[in-house]
Parts: sequence; C-alpha cells; structure tokens
Amino acid sequence: MNNNYLKSFILLLSIIFSYQLANAQTGAIKGKVTTSDGQAGSLVSITIKGIKGTVVDDKGQYLLKGLKPGNYEVTASYIGLASQSKQALVIANQVVELDFILSESGQQLKEVTIKQIKANKFAKKESPYVARLPLLNMENPQVYSTISSELIKEQVITSFDDIVKNAPGIDKLWTSTGRSGDGAAYYSLRGFAVQPNLLNGLPGLTNGGLDVSNVERLEVIKGPSGTLFGSSLISYGGLINVVTKRPYEQFGGEINYTSGTYGLNRFSADINTPLKENLFLRINTAYHTEGSFQDAGFRKALSFAPSLSYKASDRLSIDLNAEFLNEEKTNPAMIFLDRGAPLLAKNMDELGYNPKLSFTNNELTLKNPISSFQGQINYKLSDSWTSQTVYSRSAAKSDGYYSYLYEVSRFIPNYPNIDGVFRRYVSKQNGNTYTSDIQQNFIGDFKIGKFRNRLVAGLDYYNKVIINNSSGYAVVGDVKMNGEDTGILTRPAVDDKLRTLAAPKTKTSQEVYSAYVSNVFNFTPQLSAMLSGRLDYFDNKGLETNPNDDYDQTAFSPKLGIVYQPIKDKISIFGNYMNGFRNIAPITQGSVVNTFRPEQANQIEGGVKLSLFNNLFTGTLSYYDIRVSDVVRQGGETAPGSGVFQYSQDGENYSKGFEAEVIANPFKGLNIIAGYSHNDSKVVESSDLQFVGRRPESAGPQDLVNLWLSYKFLEGNLNGFGLGFGGNYASENFIMNRLTPGAFALPAYTVLNASASYQTNRIGLILKLDNLTNKEYYKGWSTIEAQRPRTVNASLSYKF
Repeated sequence: MNNNYLKSFILLLSIIFSYQLANAQTGAIKGKVTTSDGQAGSLVSITIKGIKGTVVDDKGQYLLKGLKPGNYEVTASYIGLASQSKQALVIANQVVELDFILSESGQQLKEVTIKQIKANKFAKKESPYVARLPLLNMENPQVYSTISSELIKEQVITSFDDIVKNAPGIDKLWTSTGRSGDGAAYYSLRGFAVQPNLLNGLPGLTNGGLDVSNVERLEVIKGPSGTLFGSSLISYGGLINVVTKRPYEQFGGEINYTSGTYGLNRFSADINTPLKENLFLRINTAYHTEGSFQDAGFRKALSFAPSLSYKASDRLSIDLNAEFLNEEKTNPAMIFLDRGAPLLAKNMDELGYNPKLSFTNNELTLKNPISSFQGQINYKLSDSWTSQTVYSRSAAKSDGYYSYLYEVSRFIPNYPNIDGVFRRYVSKQNGNTYTSDIQQNFIGDFKIGKFRNRLVAGLDYYNKVIINNSSGYAVVGDVKMNGEDTGILTRPAVDDKLRTLAAPKTKTSQEVYSAYVSNVFNFTPQLSAMLSGRLDYFDNKGLETNPNDDYDQTAFSPKLGIVYQPIKDKISIFGNYMNGFRNIAPITQGSVVNTFRPEQANQIEGGVKLSLFNNLFTGTLSYYDIRVSDVVRQGGETAPGSGVFQYSQDGENYSKGFEAEVIANPFKGLNIIAGYSHNDSKVVESSDLQFVGRRPESAGPQDLVNLWLSYKFLEGNLNGFGLGFGGNYASENFIMNRLTPGAFALPAYTVLNASASYQTNRIGLILKLDNLTNKEYYKGWSTIEAQRPRTVNASLSYKF
C-alpha cells in the first residue's frame, strides 16, 4: 500500500499536538462539581466557548489544561438543567481551582441522566439534504431512513455493507467489485439497483468500498428523486447519501481498536481540536486489515479524512472536508449463471457450490485509491435568506486484477448431462473516474401575508469523466463448483495471457446543467404543501475517438407533496408525487438515427409518520407505486432483410410495495429499531421477451425484515453494562428470472446477531457476534456470492 497517506497522517497529527503543546507558558483550570447534597456531578460538561471542553468524571472532578494566560468564562452545563458560568483568571504555569455546586440533588441529576439516556437516541431523522431545506421529518412528504454513528459503533460495524442492514427496504445485490466505472457495491431499493454515490448530498463516486470511520450517519432516501438530485447518481428506487463527520467546538475525540475472526484488525481515531477562536479541525482515520472465510482473499485499507470549519462571523461560515482512502483487496467471487440456455441447476442444492471456495488467490489484487474534496460557503444575506455555495471534486481509480466466472456448460461435450462448468475471465484494470460539481443555492424562510414559505432555488453543474485503459478479458481455466480448476492463478501466468490482448484506451465525458426550485407552503401550521421542479440539460460528449456518439437531452422533473398533522409534531399524514428520469442514447442504424425522450419514473405514495410520547416512539408507514414509462422497445424490421429496426417508447415496468419502520424506547434503557418491507415488481412491456411478466433480477427479495434491540443497565451493580440482539430476514431472491434459462432462486434466510458491552465515561468494550447460528446464505444479481459465516469481534474504545 502507498505510505504517503500514513506519512501525511503522522505529520498532521504532529502539527495538531504540537499546537496544543507549543506554548509552554500556559495554565490550567481544575475543580470539582457537586450536587446540592454533596454527591459527585459526573457527566456534567465543562466548557470555555470555542476553546476547551471536557466532561466531569465519576469522582466529580475536571481539568482544563493548555490555556493561555487571561480571563475566561467557564460554564458547567447538562442537558435538561440550568447552566452555571463563572469567571477564572489563568496565570502561566499555575493551576486555578474553580468549583461548581449544582442546585439539583444527586437523585435529580440521576433522573435527568436516565431521562437523557432513555431518549430515542437512534431516532435522529432531521436532515438538510433530503429536501435541500431544513425540514423536520414530520413536515417532509418524502420517506427516508437514517442510520447514526451511534448505532454503527454499538453494532461494531466495520463494513459499509453492514450499515444498510438497519434500514427497511434495501438489500445488498453485489459487494464492491473494484472494477473501473461501476466498482462500488450495488443495492436493491424499492425494486431498483442503486449505488452509494452521494457524499453530503453531492457527488462522491467510488470504484471500491467505503470506510465507516468518517460516517456520521447514512441516509437512505426513498423513491425517484430526480427533482432535487438529477438522474446521474441515483435510481428510481431512491438514493444513498453518506453524511460525514464535522468539527465541533471543544477538544476531544476517541480512539478504537477492533479485532476479530478471519484476521480482522482495525485501528481508528477521531480527533477534534480548536485551532483558534472560531476555527476547528476534526480528523478521522482508520487502518483496516482482514482475511476471508474462503480459501483466499483479503482486504487492507487506510483512510484519512480531515475536516475544517471556520465561523468567520455571525453571517459567514466556511466548511472544508476531504477524504482519502487507499484500498487493496481481492475481488469477491462473481459467479454468473448462463443467460443463453436452460439452467442446469435452479437452486443452490442442485448447483453444489462449496461456499469456502474463492476461485482466486492473494496474488491477483486490485487497488482502489479514492480521494474527494468538498467546500461549502454559507452566507446569511438577511434574517430570511441564506446563500449556499458548494463545490465537490472526487477521483476514483481501479488498478489491478478483476475476475469473474461465467457458466459455459452448453459449450461442453455431453451437455446437458454434465455438471456445471464455469469459465474464469480475468482483466487487468486500469481506469479512472473523475467528477466535479458546483451548486449555488438560495434558501429562504419568509412569509407572504400570514403564510409561511420555505424555499430553495438553485443552479447545478455536474461533470463526469471516465478514462479506461483496462485490458480485455483473458480466459484463465474452467472450474466446477466442487473446486475442480484447470487454471493457473499465478500473476506471471495471468500476465502472460493478458499480454496478447488489446487494451483499447477510451475516454468518455458528460456534463449536466440544472436549475431547480422547491417551496414548502404552509396553509396553516398543520397543513403544508411542497411544489418542486427541475429543468435538466444533459450533454453526453461520448468517446473522444468517436464524434458520432455525442447527444444531448432536456428533461423536466416535477415533485408534489402534501402533509397534514392532525396533532402537530406527533402525527403526520403525507402523500407525494415524485419523478425520476434517465437519459437515453440515440441508436444509429446505417444512415438512420433514432432519438428518444428521457425515460420516466413516476411515484405516488401515501402514509403516516408518528412521533409520540416525547419522541420516544417514532414510526413511518407508507405504500408506494412506481411506474416506469417511455422505455425503449425494439420492433420489427422496417423492411424484410434490411437490418434496420423500428423503435418505440412504450415499454413499461412497475414497482409497488409497503414499508414500515419503528424506532422506539418503550422503557428506560431499551432501544428498538424494527423495519419491514414488501415489494412487488414486474416488467410489463419490453422488446426483450426474456423479461416480460417477470420480476426483475435487480429487484432483490420481495420481503425484508430488520430488527435491533439494545438494552443498557442504568443503575445498580450492572450500571454500564449493555446487551444487544437482532438480525435480518430476506425472502427468496430470484437472481435469474428469464424466459430461456428459467428461474434460479437463492433461498430465504434469517441471520441473527448479538452483543454484550460495558461503558464508562471514558472506556467502552463491546463483544459482537454476527451470524449467531452460522447460517449459510447468499446474495446476488444474476450472480451468486457467498456471505460470511459466524464472526466474533471485540471493540475497545477510549474517549478523551
């Protein structure tokens, strides 16, 4: 792996800690916080605004050090209690004592503590990205799920794929392949394939995996969202938005070490520090290495994510963040079933696959370095209007060996009276993907008469360039699912086969220019309507070597929503009409050029959102119906034997279903996350008769269930201990579903997980068991991919 990131990390850490220690002429403030009856006021926050902060320990003591000489205002605060502030004069090389006595008793403080811990910590729904407006979840007519960093930590999640298991209606199709162009993982969402292409609401493409260390929360935004997000980065089922960690005002952080099954070793650090007044820096970094449950395979990754926040004035703020990931791995076994002949096997039992076989070795590795940069400037124009200017730039690379297996049984003698034979294809990947995005938004909150309006109007420019210098695919042996293999998998042997293949160099680019506006109009405080529209101009530059493949299209995308709250902020009845679109390339046949309109997807959805018992019970129930139209269909020849075909845009698909999500705290210490989804998808009209009347292979399982129960002991001898239990259920998944080959279904499965933990103010220890019953299960999308058996991971963390 490249050591440049590690060197940069060490250098930056040195700068940070040097800053903290550079001025030897500093003083300190220490003291004790007690309740009115003399007990220790543990967990109370002690802060000097914009400079320092700490938390009172179990003995009621605190220490603020590294302070320059001068007068300071020190504040003791706790959520739910009145704050206290005192003045302190710091003298160089001296320690000033400053004590606080709370007006509350120890019992009252405990009650407040329990109340805060009892609060619905996983129900953090609010997001400025979903509507590109600061709307509350109860005011938003769109459905979305959020997975917080607290839940990621509690479940000892070290893989991005495991985060999405906590949201209803989404399921993994493919693990990240690392290949050029589309190497990120694929997921099914409301019946359509989607990749995690957005970072803080902006383009953040990757050819490989994503590291969890810098994830503040994951947002799964449901339904076709072309109005606010365009078409290049999302799907008709919705989108996945990764929200990264941002700086805060006090010095603090956390270091973590996780170790577990299959050689998992992971170190991560989260460090936040004020650099000076109103300038704050936060760094998240991780080093990750692990093997595989199969006979070969590994992953090594180093991530480094600095973030800088500057509050220039009451009106102006600037946020900068970057992320660098250097990853090396073997790509997972991609086993493709034959699409052109009747299947020899129609289920896993008939296939006879040994899930411990990887069909690769650790010489054939793939590197996926990723870098991204984002900058945001917010300027408050007035009490009602804010200007927001954002810029995003990302680069992703694929460098190494990518392989897959494709069934070739029908070409083998004595077919079909043989066992399945799969041919291994290997390519030397050498590709780069670059994206740039600029947005200018104006965000308003104002009244027309007595009616409140919240509006965003914006312009967006998006550019994407793909450079592909990868080789072709060489055949490296035939294999059977029992492990028979005729291939030689050393790097020299593979390179020798690749040497004879041409490596066509291609460069493609596209640009998108967009204007959008969205307004939430309040008829009353309880009744509001959203009206949105987007005008999108797509300019495909095509291949540099082919001037005839350029094309452009213009699309309009509307969005309507209505929300009625019969009990304000507690019960919300909503409905929406949402649109998504996809640009369609023209088809050239000799001198005939067929041009098309953008393909359209329209969703109608209705449901109810709940936030009851002081937000201790939140939930969303919804029914959606997505209709895809203007799908291009190929008809017959214009004249017999001409080879020129007629095309029409009357193809249709639909995807409809029901989703439910509950996040609750029925009693103190207990947190519940539960979700269920049912999806019905079908290809109605298509020029490819292979799919008509069938469920699309990208739709995933029809039924999905997710559950996580978390209990924390809050008092007594077990205070600080915790238990967790949950899992996922998926119904059978038709990964192959076509007329000629027939159907191949992956079996339904239930995977259970459990955890035990102990937490103090500073130290946390979590033991996590995933796949408790050692269930053998698979995922895929016209492919088969074995999933991990039972794993045991232990996580040790220290907060400062």
